[in-house]
Amino acid sequence: MPPAELAAKYGLTVSGKRPSLPEYVRQLWDRRHFILTFSRAKLHAQYAHAKLGQLWQVTTPLLNAGVYFLIFGLLLGGREGVPGGKHNYVPFLVIGVFLFTFTQTSLLSGVRAIANNLGLVRALHFPRAALPISFSLQQLQQLLYSMIVLGVILVGFGEFPDWSWFLVLPVLVLQLVFNTGLALIFARLGSNTPDLAQLMPFVLRTWMYGSGVLFPLHHVVVERAHGPVWLAELLQYNPIAVYMDLMRRALIDDYTMGNVAPNGWWVALGWAAVVGIFGFVFFWKAEERYGRG
Repeated sequence: MPPAELAAKYGLTVSGKRPSLPEYVRQLWDRRHFILTFSRAKLHAQYAHAKLGQLWQVTTPLLNAGVYFLIFGLLLGGREGVPGGKHNYVPFLVIGVFLFTFTQTSLLSGVRAIANNLGLVRALHFPRAALPISFSLQQLQQLLYSMIVLGVILVGFGEFPDWSWFLVLPVLVLQLVFNTGLALIFARLGSNTPDLAQLMPFVLRTWMYGSGVLFPLHHVVVERAHGPVWLAELLQYNPIAVYMDLMRRALIDDYTMGNVAPNGWWVALGWAAVVGIFGFVFFWKAEERYGRG
């Protein structure tokens, strides 16, 4: 009897065969508790051996913001052109650093998601997308701790809570979807090319400088560097720039929709939908190959 007929007779299937896309989504949903628990465990283990423990979740981005303030804010004049004046630079900067770090760490975790967990991938049968998704959720939890400190900083600089602060939630949801799609894309790429993890810090540093994390893009590109207006407008549509500007719009009173890319909410939704869906399908297509070879 041919092998195919023998397998059909006894209900045998190919081990590790990629399920259909709807079935893959269902499997992920069935393992949602594993995904959440795994993300929490990774978060607590991240600083388990440090004396300050989980305080480093907030201290690290704050120290980065402090360094950027000294170099770009004071020495290089990055405070010029901030909506509302120089006194808004610290909230402007901290929001930028926190949100860029959210995407940066999600992407870097995604690159290593398969390579750093080969033992788990080879020992257990589960949808491999659970790994980059859990790492994105881990970074979201870390950001939420930082947002508490951000609230204190905002109040200290005269930005008090109002109804616009509720816009923080949709911004974080959209950025989480975008980050997860990005993590899935680079998880597949990183599983085949381990050296990609060494290249990404340089790519991310360039991305940071072109996203308006440290200074207002339009002011620096057009007024200080005398660059073309179209370049500043193009950089405004950078996904990180869009999410940061929407967050700044929600939390800083002097920041208006005029400081955000035109149709900013639609742009943010578009980036999340396109990268999120593409990243999920792109990762799923290689499901059978993860952990082999």
